[in-house]
Amino acid sequence: MDVQIKIAQVEQKVVVKHLLELYKYDFSEFDPEDVNDQGLYGYKYFDHYWTEPERFPFLIRVNGNYAGFALVRKITQEGENPESYFSMAEFFVMKKYRKDGVGRKTAFYLFNSFPGKWEVAEMEENVPAQKFWRKIISEYTRGNYKEIQKNDWEGPVQTLITG
Repeated sequence: MDVQIKIAQVEQKVVVKHLLELYKYDFSEFDPEDVNDQGLYGYKYFDHYWTEPERFPFLIRVNGNYAGFALVRKITQEGENPESYFSMAEFFVMKKYRKDGVGRKTAFYLFNSFPGKWEVAEMEENVPAQKFWRKIISEYTRGNYKEIQKNDWEGPVQTLITG
């Protein structure tokens, strides 16, 4: 199986947008958001991934076919001691590819591509995502990560250092 993870070019925005709709639909069992008047979920920060230098959109292909996407952000916290970290803002692998190691390979690729501090957060209700990320991050770090709770997020957040 040939898995390719590449930055999504401007010409591929529509592909990411369509995959994002599938992701949001898939996610609807955990998120109370409804579709809009056009029957779409939309994504507030979608265009920002092609206009802001701290946002990185990726497309995932398996054997040449689109299989998912990932949206990575670099976040710099304001304050006396500003600190930066990478965040897995969104991560989606189509169901037919989920048991084939595509998510693992993609996560490892992204962690290796952006060395430094990372945070990966899951909604409290999304138990499958929690299981996935705990397994992947534990394997990637050989168990050297922390799981925290944040005041502004309802669910677990794994923190790790890559590179």
